[in-house]
Amino acid sequence: MPIYEYICQDCKREFEVIRPMNRADAPMACASCGGEDIKRQISVFYAESGGKAVSGMSEPSCGACAGGNCAGCGH
Repeated sequence: MPIYEYICQDCKREFEVIRPMNRADAPMACASCGGEDIKRQISVFYAESGGKAVSGMSEPSCGACAGGNCAGCGH
């Protein structure tokens, strides 16, 4: 299950919740103040491929991207 990041619009507390994707935007109350004006944050994630192509990359974009590693060309 994914971890989602939220912020309470009442007390400005940021927190994370593990919940199913189909419940990502389901209503909830802030554990800190009990407020119900909760907004989901845009989250960043980290993925490492060990120099191999990652999901969604069928072939390199240029000659410098051999093996799916775009570190040399800036893709």
